[in-house]
Amino acid sequence: MVHHEVIIIGAGISGIAAAIKLRETGIDDVLIVEKEHAFGGTWRDNTYPGCACDVPSNLYSYSFAPYTEWSRIYGTQGEILEYIDDVAREYGLAAITRFGTEVVHAAWDGSQWVLETTAGTMTARFAIAAAGPWNEPQIPDLPGLSEFPGPVWHSARWNHDVELDGKRVAVIGTGASAVQFVPHLQKEVAALHLFQRTAHWVLPKVDYAVPAVQRWLARSVPGFSRLVTKIEYVAMEGVGAAFHRPRPWMLGLQKIGQAYLRLVVRDRDLRAALTPTYLLGCKRILFSNNYLQSLTKPNVSVHATGVDRIEGSTVIGTDGSRADVDAIILGTGFHILDMPVADRVYGADGRTLAEHWGGSPEAYLGTSVAGFPNAFIILGPSLGSGHTSAFTVAESQIRLVVDAITAARTRGWATIDVRHDAQHSYVSDVQTALVGTAYTATSCNSYFVDANGRNSFSWPWSTNEMVRRVSRFDSRDFDTTTQAPAADTDS
Repeated sequence: MVHHEVIIIGAGISGIAAAIKLRETGIDDVLIVEKEHAFGGTWRDNTYPGCACDVPSNLYSYSFAPYTEWSRIYGTQGEILEYIDDVAREYGLAAITRFGTEVVHAAWDGSQWVLETTAGTMTARFAIAAAGPWNEPQIPDLPGLSEFPGPVWHSARWNHDVELDGKRVAVIGTGASAVQFVPHLQKEVAALHLFQRTAHWVLPKVDYAVPAVQRWLARSVPGFSRLVTKIEYVAMEGVGAAFHRPRPWMLGLQKIGQAYLRLVVRDRDLRAALTPTYLLGCKRILFSNNYLQSLTKPNVSVHATGVDRIEGSTVIGTDGSRADVDAIILGTGFHILDMPVADRVYGADGRTLAEHWGGSPEAYLGTSVAGFPNAFIILGPSLGSGHTSAFTVAESQIRLVVDAITAARTRGWATIDVRHDAQHSYVSDVQTALVGTAYTATSCNSYFVDANGRNSFSWPWSTNEMVRRVSRFDSRDFDTTTQAPAADTDS
């Protein structure tokens, strides 16, 4: 049986950073397990046309390995994946990674984590879940979808083998992925039928190719890149402040969205279909310079309705509208708050993570869950932000995780488990702070909100506050044991 001091699940940006920082601290017995066959996580999986970062590129790299060669203000999927691969290669992480290895069951046995994987059983003193919330695509349960005679795929698993030129295509869902791939799809297909359950606020995107002189300055002038990054960071923090104090800032942004929609979409009926009925910020804001424009083209039909069912080659909306198509592309998002992996992880009391959560995911500082000793989550509940980089969030959490594991090693702790009262206090603070923000508006169907009607996704404070809070390990908030509990021999 394979045993390691630390096993990291996932080889995306979080898993890579965790492995690097653990090894820098002298914790060398580390293994990364990755179900796919390459580094990159969501940037490896999402290869749809137009896939790109939705925060400025200069914010989208590790603090310990900054990248300054971005070709655009918002980096493309290919560039980001290449950067991630380069970092993993520079730090020699392939040697400590088991690719093609999926964890199908994880349980705490009283002294260690036992991981059942597709490559056999593994055990670890500490387990770090770094698969992230954008890991498992959400496939809608639509009657007739499985019998559809043509190709069907989710945007996160793009089928590049299918030739769509001249085809009739239905796109179901209009979220952050669709806003990027729909403009490219529109240029290729004969007819595009977009099924939109809820309209999104779309704002123009300040995106352009980075001038050669700016790239030269980044390479040649010390401090230039840090200055640009700082300016962009402050600007994005201003956007975040608007979310936290929605009036009048969000109303101002909403007016920009309304003006942009009027400017681009001249047809009144189409404009009405694309006009949201909720306060900007209730759902994720979309930024694009070509999405709304693509919807005005003659080969695009916008169905302002959800999908009721599929009959043969016909997609039927809940309003009765029909579209005969050759292919269906699902832009239906991910299992963000109802992640299936939570049904496969068992804590100290034998209950699953999903049972502990009861429909409302929560974790102390988004990182530790009471009853799951020696386990940590990166990019966990209540750390979601639409204005900062996942790199910043992950690195902040990893500082806490590394400090916790280091403390356990130096102080002789066999186990470390966040206290229930500490977790409850933190979650209560988050929920109180969310009151009155754009994130908690109830006038839209948002993935921010869980099955119980609670926002278990969003971070209610600034990024500076996140870094301050989330990166600090406080042993007073944890229960520890100095030796492994004795095995239960009763039968």
